Amino acid sequence: METLSNLESFVRSAESASFSEAGRRLALTPAAVSRNVAQLERNLGVRLFQRSTRGLKLTEEGERFLNAIAGGLDSIQSAIADVSVHAGQPAGTLKLSAAPGFARDYLLPLMPTFLEQFPAVRPDWHLDNKQVDLIAGGYDAAVGGGFELTPGVVARELARIKIIAVASPSFMSGRRPPVQPSDLQDWEGIVMRSAITGRLRHRALRNKSGQEQLAELVPCMSMTEPDGMVQAALMGMGVALLAVPNVLRFLETGELVRLLPEWHEDAGPISLYFASQKLLPAKTRAFVNFVTEHFQRERLAQRFQQF
Repeated sequence: METLSNLESFVRSAESASFSEAGRRLALTPAAVSRNVAQLERNLGVRLFQRSTRGLKLTEEGERFLNAIAGGLDSIQSAIADVSVHAGQPAGTLKLSAAPGFARDYLLPLMPTFLEQFPAVRPDWHLDNKQVDLIAGGYDAAVGGGFELTPGVVARELARIKIIAVASPSFMSGRRPPVQPSDLQDWEGIVMRSAITGRLRHRALRNKSGQEQLAELVPCMSMTEPDGMVQAALMGMGVALLAVPNVLRFLETGELVRLLPEWHEDAGPISLYFASQKLLPAKTRAFVNFVTEHFQRERLAQRFQQF
């Protein structure tokens, strides 16, 4: 298959009947244009120009070839120019995976401003608490924790996450606050059940001294996702062990209170995951930078740690 430079050299030389003029138009030397045309002639097995001291004249084969490709070359060059001009402009469908609650509370509120800045981007969100395979699933990005960094995937940490014990003020009314996790063994709890194994998930909490205790509750209700647990805790149904991002706004308003303030489980980082391409699509880079800058501006990493 012929290179674009060979075809460009031929067409521009034919239009101007001069290697020198074609070179000026293509920012090449006349010798380079001549070499490109000669290579094209060798590859095609025909002579395209009659060369003389007076200039260039197309042969019959050259005229037929010019008529066949000239329009196509213009279309190719137009397409290349269009891609080059818009290469830095975020556009297209942005396929994202994220947990429903986190997306609702921390990503969705950003979308009006994001889309105002990047109107050609079309968010396509797949909300699930399960991890996904970014490459196999064709995702541009994912937000979550604990993803395996398979080849071709990188992570940009947004914040570190703690699991803490919370309850509503109404539930705690008349109760003495627990001092250590073992004090919860007779308390009603809203407990997480694994959607994969079906088993109840018990949390081991640590304090600053490195002591660790299992926080076992008497299950009054079990659920397979955290959003329902938050709602049940707000309704005063019991104690719940939840990640700070799930309950931050309710802690800040006082609708929930933290129990055992010296104890927590380190759940690791929550990160933005995306493909480690050198030429990362502009839409993905725009989203990653936008979310990262928002977390820094709103000091969310620090707010997640203050409770």
